[in-house]
Amino acid sequence: SHSIEEILRRRGQSVCVLASGDPMCFGIGVTLTRHIPISEMTIIPAPSSFSLACARLGWSLTEVETLSLNARPPALIQTAIYPGARLLILSEGKETPAIVADILTKRGFSGSKITVLEHMGGSQERIIAGTAASWRTTEIADLNTIAVECIIDAGVVPLSRLAGLPDDAYHHDGQLTKREVRAITLSALAPTPGQLLWDVGAGCGSIGIEWMRSHSRCRAIAIEQNSTRLQYIADNASALGTPYLQIVAGKAPAALKDLPQPDAIFIGGGATTEGLFEVCWEALRPGGRFVANAVTIESEQKLLQWHNQVGGELIRVAVQRAAPIGGFLGWKPMVPVTQWVVRK
Repeated sequence: SHSIEEILRRRGQSVCVLASGDPMCFGIGVTLTRHIPISEMTIIPAPSSFSLACARLGWSLTEVETLSLNARPPALIQTAIYPGARLLILSEGKETPAIVADILTKRGFSGSKITVLEHMGGSQERIIAGTAASWRTTEIADLNTIAVECIIDAGVVPLSRLAGLPDDAYHHDGQLTKREVRAITLSALAPTPGQLLWDVGAGCGSIGIEWMRSHSRCRAIAIEQNSTRLQYIADNASALGTPYLQIVAGKAPAALKDLPQPDAIFIGGGATTEGLFEVCWEALRPGGRFVANAVTIESEQKLLQWHNQVGGELIRVAVQRAAPIGGFLGWKPMVPVTQWVVRK
């Protein structure tokens, strides 16, 4: 940020910014374009670390997951881990490969192949290979790129990026939108890259987390007043690869003041709170989606009231799961959920 200020102070003069690789690939060029129009710049790219790594490994750049952990939370790689995935990761420093190896091992991908490429294109270029479980190398250059071939351990079930993760993927105290209802709810919210969701009364954060897992550019704000659940949200967001989920502690609607305008809003609890629907409806961007779930008669009345006011669609979700009854199986019903969906 200090460098950007120095550059902007010299605006109108001829300024050269020296950068390695491709400045528009997780580089300074991207940062500069947020402050200076492209008409005032000439960008001269060189091969990026990703291009050089693919050239060394024989990988197709169009078939790998690329991400940077430079000044970013390591938890970001969680959504990129799946069987057969090839990852290219820009390191923050020499400790990053060990952090990546630890995450892979804990996720049940301990046999994954890790290749660290140092000083690519320079006289000190070196390649180090190993596996996640056995990674012990500490003498690594700060300037390095990590390549990973994800190999899942026997018996481990991978997590999909689609909505409806297993309920046991979350830490929670029972305030969790169950898998089947969650999948239906995310379908109604219809996440689109770059859009912002308000998850009001977030519980353990499952709706906001799965909204963000749908695409790396999706953003979400989880609003929750319970201190224990706030910690659940933070833990779940980190474990499931959405560390940039914004968490707001407080009770809606007061906690919604001054938040950025949302493209979608979900109310999963507290529907009867005075003024909540009014504040949310006013804040919602024109064309945005509003989804609310209710399990009590009083909450259903609120949904019916707003359905009569602004329209939309009302549906009832009733799910039964097979469970033991003595020595046999029977159907155990979950609490039915009434859902209201409307586009503003």
